[in-house]
Amino acid sequence: MLLLTSLYEFWTSAAGNTPLEWVAVVTGFACVWLAARESLWNFPVAIVSCGLYISVYHSAQLYSDRNLQGVFIALSLYGWYEWLYGGTRRSALVVTRTRPGEWVGIGVGIVAFTTLSGYYLGHYTDAALPYWDSFTTAGSLAAQYLLVRKRLENWLLWILVDIIYVPILWYKELYPTSGLYAVYLILAGYGYVEWRRAARAAAAPAIPAA
Repeated sequence: MLLLTSLYEFWTSAAGNTPLEWVAVVTGFACVWLAARESLWNFPVAIVSCGLYISVYHSAQLYSDRNLQGVFIALSLYGWYEWLYGGTRRSALVVTRTRPGEWVGIGVGIVAFTTLSGYYLGHYTDAALPYWDSFTTAGSLAAQYLLVRKRLENWLLWILVDIIYVPILWYKELYPTSGLYAVYLILAGYGYVEWRRAARAAAAPAIPAA
C-alpha cells in the first residue's frame, strides 16, 4: 500500500508539471537520439528544446542551467555549420578522438567556471545548489563543444553530467526532466558505442579499388 501511495503521489506531481516542460522533454530526447545517430537534424531540434528549457529552468531557480540554454542554442547553430563544412577542404566532419590539449583546456575551464559561477550564484542570487548547478553547466558546455567538433569522448562527459543531473532535477521536483536525464544516460552509452564504431571506420585506411 505504501508503494502504491508513493507511486500515485509521484504521478500526480509529475502530471502537474507544466505542458512546456513535457514538450521540452520530448524534444530533448529527440535531439540526443538524433545526435547519437549522427543525424544533422539534432541541431534544429536542440534549438527548440533549449528555447523551452530557458523558461523551465528559470522557474526552478536553476539560473546557471537557464543561461546555459542560450549558449547551447549558439553552439547548435555553430555545430550545424561545422558538421556540414568543418572537415578537410570544407567537407563534412568525421568522428575523431579528443586531443590532449583539448582535455587540458576543458579541465581548467570546468574548474574555473564552477568556482566563479558557484560563488556568484551562491552570494548574489537565490539559486538552488549553486556549485552543483555551475558544475553541471560547465560539464555540459564542455560536452557540447566536443559534440560540435565530433569528438568521441563527448559522450563520456555527458554520462558524468547526466549522473549528477538526475538527483538535482528530482530534488527540484522536475520529475519529467529528471526521468529524461536518466534516459539520456542510456542514450549517451549508445552514442558512445555508435561513435566509436564510426571513429574506427574513419581512421581505417582506404582500400584501393581493384
